[in-house]
Amino acid sequence: MSLNLQLKFVEAFGFKFLHNALSINAFTFPFHLHTHSSLPFPSPARTHTGPRFRPLTTVFSAVKAEQSSAPPVRVVAVVGHGAASPLQSASWEQVMLHTAKRLKWVDEGYELLVFTDECIVSSGQMSVRLQKELRDADMLVIIAVTNEKSVGWINNNSKTIENVICLDSSSDLKNKLGGYDVPSEVRGSIFGSFFGTSQSDKAKESYEVVQTVSEAWDRHNSDDIRFCLLVLINAYIRPVPVLNNLRAKGFSTLNCMLRNCGRQVLNCLLDPNCRKALQCLNQCSPVDQVCNYRCIASYESANLEAFSLCVLQKNNCLELEAEVPDKPCVPPMIKFRGQNLSYEMAEDLFVGWLGSLQWSWRVVAGQNPAYDQFPCQYQLFYRGKAKGSFWYEPVFQVKTFEGQMVWRRRKYRVRRGKVPGTFYFSVLDNGVVSNEFWTIVDVAENLSWGLFHYHGAARVAGQSYTGAVLVSPDGAFPSERERTEIVGALDKCEIKEWELFNVDNCSCIDPPLGIPEGSSLHSIVQIEDPKQRPV
Repeated sequence: MSLNLQLKFVEAFGFKFLHNALSINAFTFPFHLHTHSSLPFPSPARTHTGPRFRPLTTVFSAVKAEQSSAPPVRVVAVVGHGAASPLQSASWEQVMLHTAKRLKWVDEGYELLVFTDECIVSSGQMSVRLQKELRDADMLVIIAVTNEKSVGWINNNSKTIENVICLDSSSDLKNKLGGYDVPSEVRGSIFGSFFGTSQSDKAKESYEVVQTVSEAWDRHNSDDIRFCLLVLINAYIRPVPVLNNLRAKGFSTLNCMLRNCGRQVLNCLLDPNCRKALQCLNQCSPVDQVCNYRCIASYESANLEAFSLCVLQKNNCLELEAEVPDKPCVPPMIKFRGQNLSYEMAEDLFVGWLGSLQWSWRVVAGQNPAYDQFPCQYQLFYRGKAKGSFWYEPVFQVKTFEGQMVWRRRKYRVRRGKVPGTFYFSVLDNGVVSNEFWTIVDVAENLSWGLFHYHGAARVAGQSYTGAVLVSPDGAFPSERERTEIVGALDKCEIKEWELFNVDNCSCIDPPLGIPEGSSLHSIVQIEDPKQRPV
């Protein structure tokens, strides 16, 4: 079939299909996984070692936003005194104070002030301060507040605030968005369908915002909590630059695809697996990396890879941009076994147990909810046959939409960073290039555990992210006596223990391990027999 005929076919058969997909969701494509796949927007459900579907937020995992000269965005949070969050029962006060710091990684102009309702009940000096802050607030976020006195006080002192969001709190508290009252009897996920059957554009847009926030909040992780606030800021206070990537560019995107990638589009539409992948992606929220990555993993094909390579990587039809985040700034370890860390020694620490075992490390837990949750994550680090070459191959499992557990494997090129213990990773994953900056934060002298941090971006997909993985030889948590050192390493990454997700390492049968013939392993660090390690 000639290219002209192919394009005509695409226009007749695929234009409406592609337009529907692009108009409903941002066209999110897979990005890599670290540990095993890739990790994003706030993380709705993506991955990192396999195609890393970077959430259009990330995750907002450490996204670098444009600095604005606009006045600060002032958000006040009031949380129930002593109320426990779903994040490993950390208090909501702890969670929101940490969220305030993480908002600064996106934009220094975002101010989040956190109060507990104890100050309302006690009617002390903090109550006066809260009252003052509410007068200047752009948004009030109320979490887990049920005390009757607190409820009445908040309703009386929030009347002039245009945006009041009540989460997991008393039904007597009043919600507002953009000055629009939200019925207080709403129950269920966050706000529910409070706009009813209204067909106004404003109501539709607000309903979409509510649905996005509701889905993200229900994922119960720190990335999505931050994402909820960013979505609300973007919709009702001022534009959030990183959220520009939530939507495709409509017909300009389609024109680019048909002009430059007609053959690849046609092949995808004619391939049942590729077509199912697009249909599946169309059902995912653009910020749900888990959903997006499962679509890719379930229907992965050569035609899908060719499609994304042409549409995204080569022609950037979505007109997106993303940079590798520079926050938080995580320092690498300086010494190992009493010696200054060198490049060779740092590479040996990545190589880890490979040689004594069939893998370098296994992932115990991770911070990024989109990429660090996959079962059975094996890390393979090794030196290549070419002088100075170094490679990373994550192997991990993914549960497809058909309910099957499948193994996935990716291959990253690794280059040394500016200082020992830092590295640049790059991978072509399902047609999209992802670049990452990794830091060896700490490794125990007996290699009983290690902590690796990463910042990353898939530029043409408009996605940035950050995360960290705790690793050990067997995928089991290190001993309790090592907890203090691990917590200290997490602090360097500005990560709290309650942000980590445990990896399921229970049913890891026949992983596709092995490294290329002629590869080499350690050059300096001596690795002991794992059977001799103290329990």
